[in-house]
Parts: sequence; C-alpha cells; structure tokens
Amino acid sequence: MKVVVLGAGVVGTTSAYYLLQNGHQVTVIDRQPKAAQETSFANGGQISACHALPWATPQTPWQSLKWLGQEDAPLLFRLRFDRKLFAWALRFLRNCAPDRTRQNIEKSLRLAIYSRSCIKELRTQLGLEYDSLSKGILHICHEETEMEKVAKTASIMQEFGLDRRIVNAHECLAIEPALKHSRKPIIGGSFSPDDESGDAQKFTLALADRCREMGATFLYETTIDGLERTGTKIDHVRTSNGPVRGDKYLVCLGSYSPFLTNPIGIKLPIYPCKGYSITIDTTGFEDGAPTVSLIDDSVKMVYSRLGNRLRAAGTAELDGYSLRMSPRRQQLIADKAFDLFPYCGNRNQIDYWSGLRPVTPDSAPVLGPSRYDNLFLNTGHGTLGWTMSCGSARAIADVMSERTPDISLDGFQADRF
Repeated sequence: MKVVVLGAGVVGTTSAYYLLQNGHQVTVIDRQPKAAQETSFANGGQISACHALPWATPQTPWQSLKWLGQEDAPLLFRLRFDRKLFAWALRFLRNCAPDRTRQNIEKSLRLAIYSRSCIKELRTQLGLEYDSLSKGILHICHEETEMEKVAKTASIMQEFGLDRRIVNAHECLAIEPALKHSRKPIIGGSFSPDDESGDAQKFTLALADRCREMGATFLYETTIDGLERTGTKIDHVRTSNGPVRGDKYLVCLGSYSPFLTNPIGIKLPIYPCKGYSITIDTTGFEDGAPTVSLIDDSVKMVYSRLGNRLRAAGTAELDGYSLRMSPRRQQLIADKAFDLFPYCGNRNQIDYWSGLRPVTPDSAPVLGPSRYDNLFLNTGHGTLGWTMSCGSARAIADVMSERTPDISLDGFQADRF
C-alpha cells in the first residue's frame, strides 16, 4: 500500500517510520527544505507524561481573566476579532468542567505513557543520538499553594498509572544540585523518574534519514495546496509540484491542519498557540546548568539540558498565526531562566525562537480515521507533540494497516467535537 504523509515534523516523520515498519511505501510532503523546521525545531525538549495536564481546568478561566492585558503573563490573549478563536474558546470553556478535566487527563496520560515506552524501544532499536537524558523530570514549587495543586494532580496521575512522587526541598536539591543557586526559594515538588528529555529536531532529522534508508520518499520544498475528492475517498493531493497520489493519506500538519481539512468538510477545532524558547550555550558553565529536566509551573516554563545547551521554553500566546516575537516575552523567558540557574551560561549568547503549537479545546490530539475512507488524522498535539509523537504514530500506523493498536484510541477521534 502507498501512503502519503502530509507534514515532516516529529509527528509526521515518526508516522512515516511506523508505516514503513508495517511494510508500506511512504511519501512525505513538506514545504520546508528538510524535516523538523517548524514546531519541532526548538521546543522544550521534554518527553513528559507528567505534563499531560489539560489547559482546560476549573481554575483556568479565572487565571486567564487575571492575566488579561499583561504582556508578561504566562497565557496571553492578543485581543482581536477572530471567529475561529471565539468558537475554539467556547469549546475550551466546556472542557473546564471538573469531570471533563479528569477525563482529559486520563486520555492524554494514556497516550503519553504509551508513547514514552515507544520512544525508549525505538531508541534502543535504532541507536539514535539526539542529546537524550533518561533522568526523569522534576516539577518544582515555590509556594504552598503550588504544592497543593501539584500534590492533587500527582495523585490523579498516580491513579492512572504514572509514577509521580512528591518530594521535599532537600530531595529537589539532591535530584538537581544546580538548583542550590536559585534566586527563588524551592519548597518541594514532584518527581517523575521515567520521563525523559532530548532534542526533538535532532531526533526527527536522524529518523528521517533512517526512513529514507528504508525506502521513503521525502518531497521537500513542496507546498500542499489541497485535497481532491472522488466520492468518499481522497483522489490526490494538490501540490506546488503537481498531484501526488496514494492509496491512503495521513494529515500531520499541526496548526495548519484545518486549512487542509476544513474545505472538505472536516472542521478541526485546532488553534495555533505561540510558544517561545531560548537556547543557552552552557560551555564553561556545566556545573551551573541543570542535568535533569524541570518544570516550573508558577511561570509555565520547562528546562532541558541538551548536550552543551540549556533549552528553556514556555508561555502561551494566542495571536493567530503570527510568529513575531515580543521582546518583553523574550526577556521574560531569559529572566526566569537566569533566576533559577544564575550560572547556567552566558546571558549575551542566547538563541531566541518561537513556534506554533496546535492546541485542541481538550488538549488531546485528533487521532484516527476521518469521514473519508482513505484519509486519516494525527494532529493537534498542543504542547505535547514531542511527548506523544511515537505513540500516536505507532497507533495510527496500526489503524491504517487494519491492525488493532496496542492502545485504546477512545476519545481521540475527530467526531468528539
């Protein structure tokens, strides 16, 4: 069977790999000159099942109101007349109910834990090098109110199978000694020993090379213009370099997926959420930079050591498809990183980046078949694209191969909206 994968980010490339593993011919189309040049380019670097907490919680609406108009708020709405954002926000608010929050934690965690096991297996099989660290993820707290929230979330996640344990301040420093220099007090947190970190771009580029060795064709610098239908099937993909045909098609276009699916009647409530990251050269500052991946939820930031670099990422900005970076928010990321790790690197040598994360109202991806017999979806992973990439790819490859996946996909189909 010939499968056409639309998108060469970490989700599309992992999907291509598992489809090849299942014995199919695979063609991958992407507008960039190589894989992982957009959302997968410089993300937070975490494979974090412990971070599978949906954005939509009972507390989120009130927090968002407090942050309105604050340029340095962790979640920033750029006020504009945007029908798509308005429709997305209504669905989002419905998911803030306590019962919905619990359901959404369960299904996101189900996929995240499965995906984490898949990447461990894949790394062992292929020997991929991507600055991976298997030291767990430490979630730190600065105030008692944060500890209460973390303890509550950890308890729920433990019910659903995640090893996430509460730790005190002394244990936090033992897990990550570089925290001893923090300018903010640390009173405790939680630790998820099975979570990991690594460079998503390096991983994706290395896996794309393996896919080519296995026979995949990558059509780079090729713009996807649309899908042409014949009855209940997709006939071909219209591209800037002519039509591309296959037996089955898989959409892995992240925030841009609705542009392809909406015209053919598949209304995906995926909205782009801009995130920022900085990359700090740690050469000569090795002792001051962390070697364990961390989450600081008080400022909605994550930290990952990637070889001789420290990646700090965070904030959420709803500003349509704009990639422009706010100097104040860039400064915020850097300030928070150096508050926590004052001796992690040279403040004058920072690489700044922003990318669009494809967020659904319930923070879970759209994964499974569509209304068309030969069109499938693997998109909308939000902030957990790297975390969920291998699991969602392996599951959708099994579905497309008419096999039963190792994980239940209940709650991930597009018709839930």
